[in-house]
Amino acid sequence: MTAASRFVPKPPWLKVRAPGGDTYHHLKQTFRELDLHTVCEEARCPNVGECWREGTATVMLLGDVCTRGCRFCAVTTGNPRGAVDTREPEHVARAIARLDLQYVVMTMVNRDDLLDGGAEHVGRTVQRLKSLRPDILVETLVGDFSGHLSAVDTVVDARPDVFAHNVETIRRLTRTVRDVRSSYDQSLAVLERAKTRARAQGIEGQLTKSSIMVGVGETDDEVIETMRDLRGVGVDVVTIGQYLRPTPKHHEVLRFVPPETFTRYEEEALAMGFLYAASGPLVRSSYRAAEVFLRSLLRGKGGEGGDVQAELDARLDVARREAARVALELGAPASVEVPLGARAASAGLVSAASLVRR
Repeated sequence: MTAASRFVPKPPWLKVRAPGGDTYHHLKQTFRELDLHTVCEEARCPNVGECWREGTATVMLLGDVCTRGCRFCAVTTGNPRGAVDTREPEHVARAIARLDLQYVVMTMVNRDDLLDGGAEHVGRTVQRLKSLRPDILVETLVGDFSGHLSAVDTVVDARPDVFAHNVETIRRLTRTVRDVRSSYDQSLAVLERAKTRARAQGIEGQLTKSSIMVGVGETDDEVIETMRDLRGVGVDVVTIGQYLRPTPKHHEVLRFVPPETFTRYEEEALAMGFLYAASGPLVRSSYRAAEVFLRSLLRGKGGEGGDVQAELDARLDVARREAARVALELGAPASVEVPLGARAASAGLVSAASLVRR
């Protein structure tokens, strides 16, 4: 298998138009005003225009320094030493509640320096946002919490609509592609615990979701085997997309998977019993997440999808009305009183001594 350099021209199916339009530019400006940092922009996601138009966005919690060093990821690696902005859940919830969003993905860096891996922080953010905007759908895309399943319980109990954790790659390549502290079986255990916890707590309708990237040295049969493993622990939704190398220092791209192969992955996933599979060269973990959620929900109820676009449009109309209501109740300045960027001098930082894992 020949390595494809980051600078080799990409195949035509990986080329997209630059994002634009009134909705895109409005949200971009609003995110800056509210000091919200979206993974959509920072990861240069090719689908940012599509997702923002349907009212979906992904925000990062717990800072931008990850304690892991995966070879595919461009997020800064380091040791935050237990620093946590305790005001962030309130600020993020207020800010998002004022936006014309119907679906938000809350993701996080790995925080191995925290006793619970940041689970309680994520849970509080979900609960506060839901209290402000009961209509909004929330997905939590979290790490593996170093295998501490009580942390998984904390996030599940906050009742996000979707609990997501990415297995990222096949079993054979996990040690090559992901940080040494990550584990294929540990990821499966996290996803299985999320499903069993939701059932035990009587949480109806909560979906579990995972993502696989291809092009790092796997075979098609191994991708299908990974999907089978995910389905075996009860995962409802799987997304599969092409890995693209962030910088020359990261893992090389070993193949560009053609669209017809992604179609095969999707067919295999549905045959296994996944409620939905988003599979394509440009698909990312949170690709058109609102649509994926609704299609999964409808399929889970025995439907074939129905008029999903009409449902999306209706939900977006509700989101606009609710966002306007929250903005009126909170007042415009309320959502920008506490800038996330002011962490360094923040009086809200928790002492590292109480949070750092020893």
